[in-house]
Amino acid sequence: MLDNFWFNVKYGMNHVLDINAYDHVLFLLVLTVPYMFKDWKRIILLVTMFTLGHTVSLVLAVYGIVSVDASLIEFLIPITILVVALYNVFTAGKKATSEKIGILFLSTLFFGLIHGLGFAGEFKMFVGRAENKLMPLVEFALGIELAQIIIVFVVLFLGFLSQTIFRFSRRDWIVVLSAVVVGLVIPMLINNELFS
Repeated sequence: MLDNFWFNVKYGMNHVLDINAYDHVLFLLVLTVPYMFKDWKRIILLVTMFTLGHTVSLVLAVYGIVSVDASLIEFLIPITILVVALYNVFTAGKKATSEKIGILFLSTLFFGLIHGLGFAGEFKMFVGRAENKLMPLVEFALGIELAQIIIVFVVLFLGFLSQTIFRFSRRDWIVVLSAVVVGLVIPMLINNELFS
């Protein structure tokens, strides 16, 4: 029982930390970069909203309620990253982190739904014909949340170093990292199956 629990949690963590599928990490990076350690409650709440959206879409897919064309989802995932990265670039230096929290939470939840659908096919195979599909889903979601908190901590720590030791302005840190992510996401969009 405990072996199954840890297996599912690790599976969730590996899903996020998989170097070959770094879209999840890129999304978390652009979601976290505008914040500092003092904003930890807000960023944890945002990350949890993303996990919730991700989990809801997996539940809908596993129980056959929703089925979406994989190539469309593979196109929409980089779009979600691009939207957040561009939002960061255009709002860096403004007090955007403390405003419009409702819109931010809802959009993060919605983007989580999209990202979850991108993994639905693989997860359906993972749970297979298991009678209780809900428990592996919850354990998997816990693994996702743990891995996301690790990434958030790393991004916040790098932000702290860049702004205290290397004397980057907060605005420059946000703009540079978000622009790098934009540069990584554009090829993902161009090489998408929808265009081939």
